Amino acid sequence: MGDKAHTHPGAAGRATAADHPTSVRNVVLVGHSGSGKTTLVEALALTAGAVNRAGRVEDGGCVSDYDEMEHRQQRSVQLSLVPVEWDGIKINLLDTPGYADFVGELRAGLRAADAALFVVSASDGVDGTTRMLWEECAAVGMPRAIVITHLEAARADFEEMTRICAEAFGGDDPDAVLPLYLPLHGPPAPDGHAPVTGLVGLLSRKLFDYASGERVASEPGEAELPQLDEARSMLIEGIISESEDETLMERYLGGEQVDVKTLIEDLERAVARGVFFPVLAAAPATEGARQGLGTVELLDLITRGFPTPLERAAPRVTTPEGAGRELRMCDPEESLVAEVVKTSSDPYVGRISMVRVFSGTLRADQTVHVSGHGLSDRGHEDHDVDERIGALSTPFGKQQRPVTHVIAGDLACVAKLTRAETGDTLSAKDDPLLMAPWEMPDPLLPLAIQAHSKPDEDKLSQGLARLVAEDPTMRLEHNQDTHQVVLWCLGEAHADVALERLRSRYGVQVDVVPHRVSLRETFGDRAAGRGRHVKQSGGHGQYAICEIEVEPLPGGSGIEFVDKVVGGAVPRQFIPSVEKGVRTQAAKGVAAGHPLIDVRITLLDGKAHSVDSSDAAFQTAGALALREAAAEARIHLLEPVAEVSVLVGDDYVGAVMSDLSGRRGKVLGTEQTSGGRTLIRAEVPEIEIGRYAVDLRSLSHGTARFDRRYARHEPMPAQVADRMREEVRAAS
Repeated sequence: MGDKAHTHPGAAGRATAADHPTSVRNVVLVGHSGSGKTTLVEALALTAGAVNRAGRVEDGGCVSDYDEMEHRQQRSVQLSLVPVEWDGIKINLLDTPGYADFVGELRAGLRAADAALFVVSASDGVDGTTRMLWEECAAVGMPRAIVITHLEAARADFEEMTRICAEAFGGDDPDAVLPLYLPLHGPPAPDGHAPVTGLVGLLSRKLFDYASGERVASEPGEAELPQLDEARSMLIEGIISESEDETLMERYLGGEQVDVKTLIEDLERAVARGVFFPVLAAAPATEGARQGLGTVELLDLITRGFPTPLERAAPRVTTPEGAGRELRMCDPEESLVAEVVKTSSDPYVGRISMVRVFSGTLRADQTVHVSGHGLSDRGHEDHDVDERIGALSTPFGKQQRPVTHVIAGDLACVAKLTRAETGDTLSAKDDPLLMAPWEMPDPLLPLAIQAHSKPDEDKLSQGLARLVAEDPTMRLEHNQDTHQVVLWCLGEAHADVALERLRSRYGVQVDVVPHRVSLRETFGDRAAGRGRHVKQSGGHGQYAICEIEVEPLPGGSGIEFVDKVVGGAVPRQFIPSVEKGVRTQAAKGVAAGHPLIDVRITLLDGKAHSVDSSDAAFQTAGALALREAAAEARIHLLEPVAEVSVLVGDDYVGAVMSDLSGRRGKVLGTEQTSGGRTLIRAEVPEIEIGRYAVDLRSLSHGTARFDRRYARHEPMPAQVADRMREEVRAAS
């Protein structure tokens, strides 16, 4: 695999529409921030002849990370599609952000791809997040390969990194993670580090020298043979152990020489089945060079070893009403099923939707059905509409290169779908279908915002709607209790990008304000109150008197109203008015302006006037009675408590539990899970975990994740309640 003597780049970076699913490969690049994914994509594009120099297209722009925001932040913040062609195969390279805040973009890339390249830096190693992503891919059987970058770094050691990768990714079978090539080192530099200048193919026993800037094949020297033969034997045994031919290992151990062609075919099948994970090395091209080290080998692996879209298991498809539907997946002649994996906005073109076509053929100017279901809890309304497809194109940097159609298995961009959001399904107008949305992490970092000025206020609603349409990992909340607009994000960097997009894309300037949790009030003991509303100002007067008793109830009881009036002291028709008055006042609060809950309000007595009593008068009297009762009672401030589940590596369990205790949390229990991790369950006041998404990441070095759900409201400690009341008084 990868042992052909390529002497020139592949097809130039023209826009092409694949003619059959077998001529498409969809590959997502996965790895931690700074591992070199974007640099690798640009190196592959250069080797394939898609760019005129490293990372540049004809207009001088970058082929990936072309967004101005990415330049400012100096990191990828969104999914990028870079199509290249190699040996007649269209390769859709999906470059994903490595920073944890943008895991939604990474999940979209995994959804659109059929195989994954795990990019590991020789200077940084394998972090916990990358291990978890490997496990996710393993759970769905996605084929994977490993690319080791940054071999030019001091103390970089390919052999040691291969051993670390086998330990991290091999699980019970570390022999399934083996290199296909060994690096060839040039003369040592003054600092003693010998740069990697070429590769030695273990199966072909050929040397590929990149020192000249182009790949030159030759025979290895005597010095390389001992190391080559040892690694070659391990690779052959690893390939044979995964072979579908069960007799091959027995024949090999019996001394039979296995044909190289047979080994390569078995290797390709094992990689495509997701049971063997080759390790390769790659480096960007030097100035003036046409090929980066290892890029030809990597392109050959993708085209020959990675599966075609035909080999991908079919995602579940239903009608919008939920009825199951069977399709011949990846058949260009079948009914259309495509999914929006990314939505972005262009100031000139408008909304652009990146789609993966799973079945059928998508054509320009076609009318399609757009279905979006299952994300209503994140501010995305369910919708079923027909829309006309605008222009179809394949992206390349900032350019959009037009195509006439997109077949099953391929990816492309669609312009001007006004209602389509990330995660939506495109299907035939006369045969509407729906794909289940992929799993997305819950946004757990609240960002409370308000418009900076009146002009911003007029544009804020539309800007926020477009923002959440693009990013399903972002949730928009209009909190009815605190009257705040809250964007729930995955982390600080995610929040920064949201604010920047509001400003630069949608022209909305907002101010960030402290996030407030939804507090409640309740009575600490029994109290009585008398409401007297008597006014005479000429003409029809107002007369209503009512006496009530308020007593606390257990948590979760709400407001209970009881009528114990005897003798008609309050006429029957006005008792609902008293109840409405006390409930209205309870919703406004009786002490600090927070809703009153968990009390029983009993109407005991009252007085009415035959002329001046009215519905409005008794509503006012009921509210006055509740306020008087509150003035005589101890009022508890209640805070929301969340049930929190933290999945963390065993090394950090103690630190996480200690931190939860410091947040007034109560640990309910722990549970050992697979992969050396522990699930911690605890109850924590919500006011203490506003920034827990950020703090937990720092505490666990990015390896832990958590979820939360509302449990109940319970009394706040006196000292905390006093501090909250002081803050309210200071603010007013």
